[in-house]
Amino acid sequence: MASEKHFKWLRMSACAQQGLPLPQNAARLPGFHTCVGSGGEKLLPEWYTEKGIELILSTEIVKADLASKTLTSAAGATFTYETLLIATGSSTIKLTDFGVQGAEANNILYLRDIDDADKLVAAMQAKKDGKAVVVGGGYIGLELSAALKINNFDVTMVYPEPWCMPRLFTAGIAHFYEGYYASKGINIVKGSYATGFDADANGDVTVVKLKDGRALDANIVIVGVGGRPLTGLFKGQVDEEKGGLKTDTFFETSVAGVYAIGDVASFPMKLYNEPRRVEHVDHARKSAEQAVKAIKAKESGETVAEYDYLPYFYSRSFDIAWQFYGDNVGESVLFGDNDPAAAKAKFGTYWVKDGKVVGVFLEGGSADEYQAIAKVARAQPPVADLEALGKEGLDFAAKI
Repeated sequence: MASEKHFKWLRMSACAQQGLPLPQNAARLPGFHTCVGSGGEKLLPEWYTEKGIELILSTEIVKADLASKTLTSAAGATFTYETLLIATGSSTIKLTDFGVQGAEANNILYLRDIDDADKLVAAMQAKKDGKAVVVGGGYIGLELSAALKINNFDVTMVYPEPWCMPRLFTAGIAHFYEGYYASKGINIVKGSYATGFDADANGDVTVVKLKDGRALDANIVIVGVGGRPLTGLFKGQVDEEKGGLKTDTFFETSVAGVYAIGDVASFPMKLYNEPRRVEHVDHARKSAEQAVKAIKAKESGETVAEYDYLPYFYSRSFDIAWQFYGDNVGESVLFGDNDPAAAKAKFGTYWVKDGKVVGVFLEGGSADEYQAIAKVARAQPPVADLEALGKEGLDFAAKI
């Protein structure tokens, strides 16, 4: 059951570079259903019918009563259940939430669902070869800036942090991507943020006003400043933790028969022996699989292994791509050549905590090299000399 009219698609394909009207091979449904990216089947409506699953779309649940095991829709319909699996994901943080002046103007866009992506496509077609300002320097900001530039827009990225993607990137990693994006003609404004917008007589955005006093001309503004887990329906009914719904290793909440997966689940991360909440499609898929296995095992009296997740993130833009595994805590050790002018960049970073490698980032790796760094992040091998680790680079991973 979902409020969306499409079910269920891979958001980053729909909403970032691959889902936009690129010069060739733009992704469209059903090519980016959630499971397709990991080798699964296309989830067409007939797939659900064949599996005996009733698919209810365009149905927003506005009330959940876990004590009586009932759900109520916006249309007033009531649904009862025996087992409930919560996969509500996250909602977009919007500038209008903070009362930013002019933030309700036309063509100030956000990306969370396919309707949002369609609005962006329409705006790009209407404002062809125009000026685009991207507010935010994370996943959405980086991937959309690349897509807009490929579509011949004059692109400016704006973010308040000292470098892009600060939740993951070190300054050394960001040095490459900021330089690479600049070489593609993307303007980057760091250390500032949007405080207001001007619009024309039609209500279309024309100017982005920044905290530092600058004013940027804009035909399109895309805002990517994060999201919030959608847990409101269940407030006060289940235990919460780290901004999500607290679950066990099988993704069952404090209420028996109620499970939570993906963005909304705060679960015990076995590898680090602490609760975590992970916002990524890889975890969304794997937590769903674990929860369903647990539900079926409970019915049959069988057991299921504990969820042993290795954090994994990746991105692709222009002709570059990176992967990260593990935890980005402790001291960071840069290896390889992170010169943005390099003909074929290959570099990475190890994170070392308590004498062990706990995380690895790699740009420009092969399939075997990405598998090698994943093994390192999982094994957490000891390392005594950080300088030697930097010099050894990928050779260290190849030995694990």
